[in-house]
Amino acid sequence: MTLRLWWVLPSIVASLGCAPGTEPAQQQEASPPTVYVSNYPLKYFAERITSPVVEVKLPVPADIDPAYWRPTAAEILALQQADLILLNGASYEAWLSNVSLPQSRLADTSGGLQQRLIPVDEKMTHSHGVEGEHAHTGTAFTTWMDLSLAVDQASAAKQVLVERWPEHREQFEAQFESLAADLIALDAKIGQTVASNPGLPVVFSHPVYQYFESRYGVNGRSVHWEPGTMPDEAQREAFQVLLQEFSPAWMIWEDEPDPQAVAWLETKGVQSARVLPCANQPQEGDFLEVWRQNLSELRQIYQP
Repeated sequence: MTLRLWWVLPSIVASLGCAPGTEPAQQQEASPPTVYVSNYPLKYFAERITSPVVEVKLPVPADIDPAYWRPTAAEILALQQADLILLNGASYEAWLSNVSLPQSRLADTSGGLQQRLIPVDEKMTHSHGVEGEHAHTGTAFTTWMDLSLAVDQASAAKQVLVERWPEHREQFEAQFESLAADLIALDAKIGQTVASNPGLPVVFSHPVYQYFESRYGVNGRSVHWEPGTMPDEAQREAFQVLLQEFSPAWMIWEDEPDPQAVAWLETKGVQSARVLPCANQPQEGDFLEVWRQNLSELRQIYQP
């Protein structure tokens, strides 16, 4: 009897090794495909289009403007292993020329919008947060701040995603239509808000609003004031000259301004509001919520 049990036990153990829930690692469910993006707007668009089929990753740390990010060796390796990489284009990804990536996996979401891109020739070098000194040259790159262009970029992303995973075409297209409807509605509301007081002069804290100005007919000028610092004496003197030439009643900031700067502007009769580009992941909410808050700020300016 003991001999028989000795022969039976191995077969029982073998059968238990193949029981449900204990498959070998190679038989378990595969990880979802991975799409990397170069800024937060593209992350939001791609997630709205593909969720929950695709994992979308933005490798840029939260405290860095993605336009001035430089990937580390480990981040480059992760990009090289991605199933797809969505790029903003319009000279946004300066790091791309120094990185070797599979061309077949790169998708420029503004590549079909060349006639609508805005050239810039701003050679003033200045600091911008932790990224240090840089200059704005080439093409204006905050394309998504014209929400009609944002719709077109999301559409370009959707087309590439459908081509890459055609088995999900119906889902991707339906989810894109929902995203597009949200963006189109917000685009119309912003246009109506600015049109309620056409010609109102405003000044922007940083020259990143070109597409916003063009799309919505904003009468704006730009300075180089960093949101977290008090402008120096030379900057304040230059602003007083601008006041005489242009007479803006509002400064629109790209992030939370320094209270001292706000107070100084108020002594000149200039109020402060925020219209956030939302290039990186917001601390609270998502892209649509940030832009709805932007609309609320614009109503404060144009429909007081």
